[in-house]
Amino acid sequence: MKQIVFATNNPHKLDEIRAIVKGRLEVLSLADINLSGDIPETADTLAGNALQKARWVKEKTGLDCFADDTGLMVDALDGQPGVFSARYAGEHCSPADNVAKMLDEMKNETNRRARFVTVIALIEGNKETTFEGRVDGEILCQPDGDGGFGYDPIFKPEESTYSFAAMSSDEKNAISHRGRATRKFVEYILQKH
Repeated sequence: MKQIVFATNNPHKLDEIRAIVKGRLEVLSLADINLSGDIPETADTLAGNALQKARWVKEKTGLDCFADDTGLMVDALDGQPGVFSARYAGEHCSPADNVAKMLDEMKNETNRRARFVTVIALIEGNKETTFEGRVDGEILCQPDGDGGFGYDPIFKPEESTYSFAAMSSDEKNAISHRGRATRKFVEYILQKH
């Protein structure tokens, strides 16, 4: 089975990706390869951030790797928080802080349309490839469910009557932005190996 490094320090993302690719790819964490440090994330696009993170790991290890970046784009907030989704409520904020800020900013909005977008950047040898997944939905008025992470309690995809946080991981992975991007990425890799 092909091994590939996932350039992330986020254990939730690592668990989610491993569940999606189980039995098809062996995804190594940064801890598995004894790599630590702050991964740069300073680009102004999701693709730019994903490539920046993958390049950082590739330069330090020489190993084939991939990275992702995800953003929540809210129509009523002119596409914000976008690339700043993880730091929406400030540099050292928690996911709960981000959810609270989003609920506060959306409290008087009737247009609650939003979308999650994930871009995965793959580096194999010296070739870089990106894959995008998107799910459209809406921002709820209050949290629903206690699973998932990040904005999952307040994001309801079009394909469902409840939030990502109220779904099982299998239900979420079947329709999520990360699931969609990951399936494209896995299909691409498996065609080659």
